[in-house]
Amino acid sequence: MTRIYRSFSEPDRENLTWEETWKREDKGLIKNYEVGRALAIKEPELAEKAKRGELPVLGYKGGVEKALKKKEKIGALNYIAKWQALRGEDLNIDMDEEMVLTCSKTKVRVTFTMDLEKLKNSI
Repeated sequence: MTRIYRSFSEPDRENLTWEETWKREDKGLIKNYEVGRALAIKEPELAEKAKRGELPVLGYKGGVEKALKKKEKIGALNYIAKWQALRGEDLNIDMDEEMVLTCSKTKVRVTFTMDLEKLKNSI
């Protein structure tokens, strides 16, 4: 099991190379989390949406702007890392498990995964 955990109170890491940021065991999830924390400060209304259980668009598959005909979609665990940070939560993701969330606003059910094939083949 590959669980990636980081406390919200831990400071951002500094001076990492591209390889250190994206190629280590966490595959960039910690970086996405750090970006999400900064985003929460810069865009507090986005953080409020996340705290209400909405899944706003965040640059990775997983956000839901409006209700879809199909009430399910695939999203990236990278999205969850940003979303947890926006909510002020600790980063806590099991990379071997899919996570399912339903957007409180649109009622679209999103299955978040690290499986690149599923992500590539989804719309």
